[in-house]
Amino acid sequence: MTYDEALAYIHSVCWKGSRPGLERITELCRRLGDPQKKLKFIHVTGTNGKGSTCSMLDSILRAAGYKTGLFTSPYVKFFNERMQVGGQNVSDERLAYVTSLVKPHADAMADAPTEFELITAIAFVLFALEQCDIVILEAGMGGRLDSTNVIEESLLSVITGVALEHTEYLGDTLEKIAFEKANIAKAGCPVLYGGLDVSENGDAYRVIRAHAEALGCPLFTVDYDALNVKQAALDGTLLDYKAFTDIRLSLLGLYQPENCAKVLEAVTVLRSLGMVIDDAAIKEGLAKAVWHARFEKLMETPLVLYDGAHNPDGVRVATATLAHYFGEQKVNILTGVMADKDYPLMVSMLAPQASKVFAVTPDNPRALDATALAAEFEACGVSATPFEKLPDAVSAAIRESRESGTPLVCLGSLYMYAEVTDAMGI
Repeated sequence: MTYDEALAYIHSVCWKGSRPGLERITELCRRLGDPQKKLKFIHVTGTNGKGSTCSMLDSILRAAGYKTGLFTSPYVKFFNERMQVGGQNVSDERLAYVTSLVKPHADAMADAPTEFELITAIAFVLFALEQCDIVILEAGMGGRLDSTNVIEESLLSVITGVALEHTEYLGDTLEKIAFEKANIAKAGCPVLYGGLDVSENGDAYRVIRAHAEALGCPLFTVDYDALNVKQAALDGTLLDYKAFTDIRLSLLGLYQPENCAKVLEAVTVLRSLGMVIDDAAIKEGLAKAVWHARFEKLMETPLVLYDGAHNPDGVRVATATLAHYFGEQKVNILTGVMADKDYPLMVSMLAPQASKVFAVTPDNPRALDATALAAEFEACGVSATPFEKLPDAVSAAIRESRESGTPLVCLGSLYMYAEVTDAMGI
């Protein structure tokens, strides 16, 4: 099997969509010899911050000398990003080989696995073959019925936080969604909750605490009052958290210090379990951690940043971050949005910080036409130009930013990231 054949096979079942349930992944893993039972896991779920949290944990553990497996989704540029060993994306050849091992077992099932279930099983086989010391495993959606929850135990279960999301699958209240996420907890295994609602009145926290108590799981939380951000600039963030001092974080964005506090709390729990993670490894790992498309610096001259903000909540955080980094200085913005999002609200939030806008039509059938998006900005008093082709928009935006000395911020879905970086030759 070649790499292209492997990807074609994996994507061939995309029509099945999301079908929550553990029956298919359990059967597939059993047919494969239960590779997940040969591995140790840190299982991570939550509404926001999962990917950054996983990336930081992976970087720290590698700096501490552990051979890590990292399973995340979605990918932003290359499919291989979803499975990493020792900080490196799985190679094309290795992915093709492991997929060829899984394929006959998946094909033999009467109820074939979904795409995500297939990818999960491929990752388990890969990590077992590579003899990873520990796997950082990000749940795809929810937790209770997510295919990653086929694992029967974990060193640590991390719930980064709970907000309304995927309500058609997870429920329409915080309590229902918290229940789905709380169910990654395994009997007697520690749980870390990173939400801000740690009180008797916290709807999600009460559900998670009750579930942890029922399973005999030690429950840990994050003390955000102990987080002190000493400096947050475009060259990184300097912070203290409890006894961890002068931690330099490479990841940009005002939300990353809180994610870092979750990671430092997780490291404290892992240390209590006997894992050897010294302070030097923590500092090295956080200074080197990489997570693409979340306020990522793509270019220095002109300064080009990319952020995956693609809905009002994401844009709200993005505008706050822009205000922090640039003050009253306006920035050029390259962006494209989906027509089914509240784009008038997003435009109204971005307009006060925009010097010039370069509007594009993302490669998606749900995309809003660039001309309509540009007209929204113009109505808010911002000079905006629509482009039929994204590479043309990137070239024009970089040229104008270089000539004027204005920072360029690219905002859009994670899937637009590949188009933008390809156009930049990155």
